[in-house]
Amino acid sequence: MFAITGITGKVGGEVARTLLAAGQAVRAVLRDDAKAAGWKAQGCEINLADIEDQTALAAAFAGAEGVFILPPSEFDPEPGFPEARKVIDAIVAALTAARPSKVVCLSTIGADATHENLLTQRQLLETALSDIAIPVTFLRPAWFMENAMWDVATARDQGILQSFLQPADKAFPMVATRDVGRLAAELLQQSWIGTRIVELEGPERVSPDDLASAFGAVLNRSVSVETIPRETWEGLFRSQGMKNPGPRVRMLDGFNESWIEFADQGRSSTKGSTPLIEVISALVAQSNNSSE
Repeated sequence: MFAITGITGKVGGEVARTLLAAGQAVRAVLRDDAKAAGWKAQGCEINLADIEDQTALAAAFAGAEGVFILPPSEFDPEPGFPEARKVIDAIVAALTAARPSKVVCLSTIGADATHENLLTQRQLLETALSDIAIPVTFLRPAWFMENAMWDVATARDQGILQSFLQPADKAFPMVATRDVGRLAAELLQQSWIGTRIVELEGPERVSPDDLASAFGAVLNRSVSVETIPRETWEGLFRSQGMKNPGPRVRMLDGFNESWIEFADQGRSSTKGSTPLIEVISALVAQSNNSSE
C-alpha cells in the first residue's frame, strides 16, 4: 500500500494513476471528503488528513509500504517561512510515528541554493526529513511547463508572452508534471538505503522564446516575448496582493542568474519524455474548454 498526499493535484494524481496501473494498492490522503469519490471509484483506500495535522497524518501513513509527500506551496510566505515550518514539523512527526518503509518527497530544483528565496521552503523540508532514519528520496524537478497556463490568455488574445524569466533566448530547465508524477511512482516502487536525490527535467531546455514559438504553433498566430523589467517586480507583486514578495523575486533572480540550477547543469539529471508542444496544446485546449 502506497499513501499519496496531494493526490488531487497534477503531480499527486499522476503518481496515483501510475501506481494503480501497475497493480499497486493506493491510499489517497485527502483533506476534503468531497473530492474522495473519484479516487474511491478507482479502487483507492481513502484517508482524510490535513497536512498540518500530525496525528491524522500518522494514521494515514501507518502500515504503508511507501509514502509520497507533496507539501503545499506558500507563494507569499512570512519572513522565516513559518507556514512551511509548521507543515514540516507535522510531516516529520507523522513519519516518525508511522515509520513507513520508505518516502519519496517532492522537492525542487534550487533546494540546495545558498541564497534564501521562495524555494528555501524545500531546503528546510529536505534538511528535516534527512534526519528521520527512514529511506528518503528527494525528487527535485525543474520549473513546471504547466506554469505557462498563466500565459495562455495573453498569447491567444494579444500575441504576447510576458516573461519574468530572462533573457528571452536563455534556455531554462523545465519539465511536464506528468513526467514528475510518473517518475515519483517509479521511485516509490524501488528499494534503497539512506537518503538520495533525483533531479528531473524535460527532454530539452526551454527559453521564453521557445514558449512563445510553441504558443504560436498551437494558436496559429504570431506570439512574441515581452520581458518584465526587474525593477517593476516588487511593485507588481504587491499590487497583486502579495505582502512579502522578496522570496519570489529572489527565486526569479536565481533562475535568471543561474544560481538556481542542477548540480552539474543537468548533465546527469533524469530526462522526462513529454515535449513542450504537447503541454502547451493541452493548456490551450483546457483554457478553451473552460471558457465555453
